Amino acid sequence: MKPQEIEALSFKIIDAEVGDHLYSPREWAIVRRMIHTSADFEYKTSVRFHENAIDAGIYAILQGRTIITDTNMARVGINKGRLDQFGASVKCLITDPLVVRIAAGKEMTRARAAVDAAVEDMAHGIYVVGNAPTALLRLIELIREKKAQPALVVGMPVGFVNAAESKAELLKIQCPFISNVGRKGGSNIAASVINALALLADSVSP
Repeated sequence: MKPQEIEALSFKIIDAEVGDHLYSPREWAIVRRMIHTSADFEYKTSVRFHENAIDAGIYAILQGRTIITDTNMARVGINKGRLDQFGASVKCLITDPLVVRIAAGKEMTRARAAVDAAVEDMAHGIYVVGNAPTALLRLIELIREKKAQPALVVGMPVGFVNAAESKAELLKIQCPFISNVGRKGGSNIAASVINALALLADSVSP
């Protein structure tokens, strides 16, 4: 089978196994890709969308805004070819020498320091968190202080310490978000959300 045929069959199987759900067609396009990436059907009920999230994400991509990830794994998982047509770039600052020095000097995680370093780049763009709750908590703090203005936050940190809690805080802020409840997530899941948004953007592009 060709890759496109395998993907189409996978989506058909997912649709059949999931059955009825409460997501809109555009929301389901994102959730279904998350399930396709992970083979985890719990995402059927755990994903949360801000009412303006999809429009904000599509617009940011169409405008060629910067997409910033908290890990290089998320960065490489995003389909750059699909974004190139819109002039959108994908960055990760986790290994930036300045970020490394600041994190060491202040005894904080590099993920948290990277958020501070990305404030200008994230303006009207998309910040993607697939691993580090410390990054998401710092981002929420900056948004509440009106020091950071991303168009969309994709918050999918995974783990046992502050992953679920950071996502619960994300659901409270006045900024478009796509997230999920609970401990599950990961860089691959976060990247799949951007890939789904890019496909939606491509479908509305002239």
